[in-house]
Amino acid sequence: PSWPLAHPFRFIAHNGEINTIKGNRNRMRAREGRRCADDGSDMTDLPAPAAATTSAVPPAVPSPAVPFSALPAASGLYDPANDKDACGVAFVADARGRRSRRIVQAGLTALHNLDHRGAAGSEPNSGDGAGILTQVPDALLRAEVGFDLPPLGEYSVGVAFLPTDDAERAARYEDVARLAEEEGLTVLGWRDVPVDPDGADLGPTARAVMPHFAQLFVAETMGARADERAFGGNVVCNGVTRLERRSFVLRKRAERAAVDAGSSLYIASLSSRTITYKGMLTTDQLPLFFPDLRDERYESAIALVHSRFSTNTFPSWPLAHPFRFIAHNGEINTIKGNRNRMRAREAATRPPSTRCSSCCTCRAARCRTRC
Repeated sequence: PSWPLAHPFRFIAHNGEINTIKGNRNRMRAREGRRCADDGSDMTDLPAPAAATTSAVPPAVPSPAVPFSALPAASGLYDPANDKDACGVAFVADARGRRSRRIVQAGLTALHNLDHRGAAGSEPNSGDGAGILTQVPDALLRAEVGFDLPPLGEYSVGVAFLPTDDAERAARYEDVARLAEEEGLTVLGWRDVPVDPDGADLGPTARAVMPHFAQLFVAETMGARADERAFGGNVVCNGVTRLERRSFVLRKRAERAAVDAGSSLYIASLSSRTITYKGMLTTDQLPLFFPDLRDERYESAIALVHSRFSTNTFPSWPLAHPFRFIAHNGEINTIKGNRNRMRAREAATRPPSTRCSSCCTCRAARCRTRC
């Protein structure tokens, strides 16, 4: 924070996201052939020179790069030139990969400390979103489910947001089972996730759109395991197994099938390695809403947490904690821009054999390739 960066507009109102603003300014500077400071002044945008210090953490001293700011000098992995406004993100891990309850609790503590990076609506108990990603808590799940589980790493699990109507939810269960079979997977079972909206003091807005929560467990069928060519075979690339690849496809197909059926299904994650608990909650509501997170059997070597500020969208249960594999600030304006740029390049990336040879003369027919 700094004095100049507060209330970041003089003529029109905007969200002030420094990542978007900085990108726009950099494009303009590239055309102008000059550089200026991110606060709009004529000062340089280069980071302040590192001050000589014996401390591992650079002291917060007035910075010449941004006036009236306690911006530290560049040191180690930190560079003020890379600063961005964002939702709150934190990561806790055991350097030796040892699972423990302590890591999960430290992640929840970090999430609590990120409350100022999230937001709520007119109801202080309907949050914009909060979540946590950890390793699969095998000991807890194995003790709670009513069916047998393969060894850890040989099954995928994820929290699904399902319709509250019993008949509609049963239809989604059937669709998932059918699609799983098509992808070489078998549904081991479902577990209703325990939730406590009263104990979490969940607000009326979040309650009104709250889904039903259930955990999906899948594993590869014996026939699928014997197929050495499907989904890249048994090759493990960067830790991603064939089960992970099958699970990814199942998640995407199941969600799209629900949309096609005019229903709703959102799977927060489906993986043999990690699991995500999240929702339209505040940071402190998350462990109160999901009792699993308070269970002493819930252990992990990593904890990745997120506190959401719904800048350009209304809050919703699926948009909380917007990542499954990597952490980012989830700004929908950035995502939309990236997607639009990719769509604009789709025609250029098509193989030549799929292009229409008479594209210039078939506009009336609305050529799909638009090459």
